[in-house]
Amino acid sequence: MRYFFFAYLMAIVLVIGFAGFRGDRFTHTPIEVFNDMDQQAKVKAQSSNAFFADGIGSRKPVAGTVPIGLSIATKTAAEGAYQTYGFTHGSDFYNSGHMGDFWGEGFPDQIKVDAAFLRLGQERYNINCAICHGKAGDGKGVTAQYGIANIANFHTPGFIDPKAPDYRPNGSIYNTINMGKGLMSGYGASIPVKERWAIVAWVRTLGLSRTAPLAEPAVKDAMAAAQTAASAK
Repeated sequence: MRYFFFAYLMAIVLVIGFAGFRGDRFTHTPIEVFNDMDQQAKVKAQSSNAFFADGIGSRKPVAGTVPIGLSIATKTAAEGAYQTYGFTHGSDFYNSGHMGDFWGEGFPDQIKVDAAFLRLGQERYNINCAICHGKAGDGKGVTAQYGIANIANFHTPGFIDPKAPDYRPNGSIYNTINMGKGLMSGYGASIPVKERWAIVAWVRTLGLSRTAPLAEPAVKDAMAAAQTAASAK
């Protein structure tokens, strides 16, 4: 019985020793078993930092830099730049992907799908999407190598054949980019509306490229260019 009381007493001493007496002040840093992120390797806002020559901890962005995925507008919001460069702010097809109660197909009137727009889509896709879906859109990105399953493959009928029962219209793909689906988080807060549609265009391009007939002159030229580039490496 005495061993029980001894163990009980030691437990109390250990708890007090680790937790300390609440409200007591010490001249030295207490032992923290669980510091709850009290001490973080960061510079607090408006605090000094001797690492920098001027002693100021808060640094200004490097001149000419912009946040990843954003571009500097050439017009003011009053001149319509918000529609072109901004984020979702309406329930119309351009901002939501919806046409009434249904997902819209095609592209909004605000979008002009040309070579430059596809290049934008390819760039934004490679930055935000390729890590999971793969650069070819086959669902074999980096994350697939670590056991992440059910990654969408843009070469399947659901993304290529409008007659497929699980076909995804452009508005549905746009909504997934915006709001997320399943394990995929939404990118609506980090990718502007125009660039979401550019990614949709590139997703369509990845899917259609798998069904393009080899007899087409443009396809032949693209294949020849790819082979030349591969042999040059």
